[in-house]
Formats: sequence, structure tokens, C-alpha cells
Amino acid sequence: MSTQTITREEAIAPYFIGVDVGGTSIKIGVVDDLGRTLAYTSFPTEGEKDTADAIRRITSVVRHLLDSSGLSISEVAGVGLGTPGPMDIKRGYILDPTNIPGWRHYPIRERLAEAIGKPVTYANDANAAAYGEYWVGTGKNHPSLVMITLGTGVGGGIIIGDLSVEGENSFGSEVGHIAVDYGPQARMCPCGQPGHLEAYASATAVIARTIEQIEAGRPCSLRDVLTKTGKLTGLQIAQAAEAGDELALDVILTTADYLARGIVILMHTIDPAAIVLGGAMNFGGSRHPLGQQFLKRVKEGVDRHTFPLLAQRIVIEYASLGGDAGYLGAAGLARAARKSAGN
Repeated sequence: MSTQTITREEAIAPYFIGVDVGGTSIKIGVVDDLGRTLAYTSFPTEGEKDTADAIRRITSVVRHLLDSSGLSISEVAGVGLGTPGPMDIKRGYILDPTNIPGWRHYPIRERLAEAIGKPVTYANDANAAAYGEYWVGTGKNHPSLVMITLGTGVGGGIIIGDLSVEGENSFGSEVGHIAVDYGPQARMCPCGQPGHLEAYASATAVIARTIEQIEAGRPCSLRDVLTKTGKLTGLQIAQAAEAGDELALDVILTTADYLARGIVILMHTIDPAAIVLGGAMNFGGSRHPLGQQFLKRVKEGVDRHTFPLLAQRIVIEYASLGGDAGYLGAAGLARAARKSAGN
């Protein structure tokens, strides 16, 4: 989605800054008390450089955004920061993110707070995105939600009330590593364990399963593409499914079946009001026929495997904030921390 901004005159204090760190880009927004954006930008992460360099760049961008919003740092109540894991949230350390090699074992929360001069609330990036959807997105009318992000991997966040479930060791809400297959032929997750949801419901898994079935001899319109290039993309598979390719559609709908298994496990553990599906692999979302078909198949799988009352009441929908969810959620978590402290 394109970021919509409001003017200083429209905004309601206090103000918060949300910082969403990804493997390729860092997104920063200045947000008012209702979750509306006054100013926003993104810039390359440059993850091969050290974390101190990133802190300097983030601080410079924050100052620029505040100036463009007509705000001073004294009007900012707090900063929210979301980064990829692994991390030690209690200590405020980013530990060993695979997609940002220059950022290792660094006290990022403390250093950012010192640089900006404001308290920093630290969270896993997926939890931050989930909080964004909970606060001002698809989940804004629900008291609790689980967000599942479908992309290269499978991530997620769990929000109950204003609480983001981080866990004792900062591994809470790792929904991609729920085990959905305990059979001897269970697929291997990139983490090295068999049968995890990520091994079945990620874009990487969709591509791998499609290639395996083509190589096993099943007819597919993508065979020539695979022969010529030696690879496929998730978009090519989705487009083939839209065009009526039986194999591509079967792989996508089977993905929905596995996703439904994971959702039911979460429902029986947490009993959330809503399940929100985000990430790049949404097959066009609720406005696209393939996205509608995928979501329908997920709901049918959930209906088959959960209790009738839960099946009747659970809301399962696509996320609505797109790439804005992370910085909005990070800002929202800073806001929630301020409220919990009684400020």
C-alpha cells in the first residue's frame, strides 16, 4: 500500500517514531497517537556495514523526518524498533541476523536510545508488524490476533490485548516453526528441523514442491521455463495457476491445507479473535480470485479440524497495511509501553 500522511494540524499528540529494520531496507515513520503517519521514508539497510553506522543513519533520518513534520524531539514520547531475529529482547541486543551480517551481538536498543535521546521499545520485526495490524489494520476491531507472514519464510506475531508475546527467550510467536508434519517423509525446514510450517507454507516451499512434481513427470505449463532457466518463482507459479495450470493450483491449495493445520494449532493454544495473513505471498489478496480461493481453502481446512464454536467465531482475513505494518507496529508498541508505564 502507499503510505498516506497527515499534516501536523491534523495530528493528535503524543507522537512516536517507528523503525522497521529489514534485510534490504529500513523504514521509519513519525506517527501520531491514533496511528496516523506524519512523515515516512525508507533507505537501504547496508547490512554488511556495522550497526553503529546504521544507528548514525537512522538518527539522521529521524531528525530529518521530524523537521519535515514541524516537530521537535521533545514532542516525541518514544521510539519503537523492530529487527529480525535472533535477538535478546530483555537485554536489547540484536544477536546474529542471517540477512544482516554486519549486525552481531550489539546493544541496539541502548545505542539507539542514546543517539535519539528517547526511550526505545524493542521487538521482533514480525511481532511489530502484527502489532501494526492489531492497532490500525485488519485486527483493529479485535482484542487479540495472530499474524502469519507468508514470504520467503513463514513468520508471525501474537498480540493479546496490548501484549506482544515475545517469550522468555525472545523466541515467542515463531509460528513458522510449528510442526505440522511428524511423518517419516516430513519436509526439512531451513532451520534444520523436519515438518515445520515454513517447510510447507513459504514461497520457498511452494517453489520446491512445484519443481519436485515437474521433475517427477507431472504435466505443467512451467516445464519449459524450468528446463531453460533451472528455476521458478512464486509469481510464475501463481500466474500459471490463474491461467488454469492444474499442478500449480494444486500446489497452492495444498499449501493452504498445511497453513490451516498450523492455524488450528494456534487456535487451540491461544484462542485468538482473529488470524491475519500477511507477507508477500498472498496471491493477490482478498481482491483477487486466486487470493480468494486460497483464503477459502484455508478456512475450509480450519473448519474441518477445529471445534465448531471456534470455526464459527474465528475471523481469518488478509493483512491490510502491507509494508507499512512494521514501522506502524513498532511505533504502536512504544505507545503501549508508555501507557503501561502510566505516562
